[in-house]
Amino acid sequence: MSHPVPSAVPRSIPAPVRRGDPGFLGRPEMAEVADGVFAYVQPDGGWCLNNAGLIVSGHRAALVDTAATEARARALRTAVLSLTPTVPQVLINSHSHGDHTFGNFVFPEALVVGHERTRAEVTATGLHLTGLWPDVEWGALEIVPPALTFRDRLTLHIGDKVAEIMHLGIAHTTNDSVIWLPEERVLFTGDVVMNGVTPFCPMGSVAGSLDALAAMRALRPEIVVPGHGPVGRADLFDETEGYLRLLRSLARQGVAEGIDPVSLARQTDLGPYGRWLDAERLVPNLFRAYAEEQGEARGSHVDMGEMFRRMVEYHGGVPTCHA
Repeated sequence: MSHPVPSAVPRSIPAPVRRGDPGFLGRPEMAEVADGVFAYVQPDGGWCLNNAGLIVSGHRAALVDTAATEARARALRTAVLSLTPTVPQVLINSHSHGDHTFGNFVFPEALVVGHERTRAEVTATGLHLTGLWPDVEWGALEIVPPALTFRDRLTLHIGDKVAEIMHLGIAHTTNDSVIWLPEERVLFTGDVVMNGVTPFCPMGSVAGSLDALAAMRALRPEIVVPGHGPVGRADLFDETEGYLRLLRSLARQGVAEGIDPVSLARQTDLGPYGRWLDAERLVPNLFRAYAEEQGEARGSHVDMGEMFRRMVEYHGGVPTCHA
């Protein structure tokens, strides 16, 4: 079983992906990024097209996240079973969002593990995400929240492999976990880091995301599997940090000048970050950055329905979801 690390692991902001171009959405790919460690990447990485991971050691296996729709989750199961003689015994959810958790039910043999707030949010939110894109073929989804939860850190042994599951604070959401394999030096970041896809932190924190990046950087990973977009390396932290620091700078300007976040977004040239997918996320991200600039706590409640409405207003329509 040999699936070498892709030779084109990106080391900088990738060229733009233009939605609508023929063939821009490729088939999901399961690539071995270290011995027995796989990244399941779903192009193009935009809304609800997340990544998953697989860790295999002998007859033991663990899965990192699932997929948004029943069909995509079943395709993930098929890919997993083509690589391991056993169904994963453990399924780790990096956070509560439906693109990473809706497919949990397709792996009934697995113990689902997640942060304690991941369980709470999966249970409370249910299938709300499906209402944002009613035209997507979601399938017959069943909500399965984590059955085993933790608060700060959990060590998982998969055969002779060790995975450290760590909550690094409020970042993309209030309940993010990263999965670190110290021997293989592979880091699964969940949606705290994306590659070529705009970060999204209105439910979390700009400042907290920066702190989480610093903690991940200190691990010195050789391979970084982001929550969306191609597998990369540690320079993804620098790219994500640059965008987040731009948000903070814009928020300082907007608050000082009394400019509405949507109006400021319309005036903003994102430079190289404008080439990333889903640039419309600038609007809800600015609302979070404004809140923090005005002294609100990390992860404080926001009206996500209103955030989505304002983003749609800025974008000129509901963003495309290819799940």
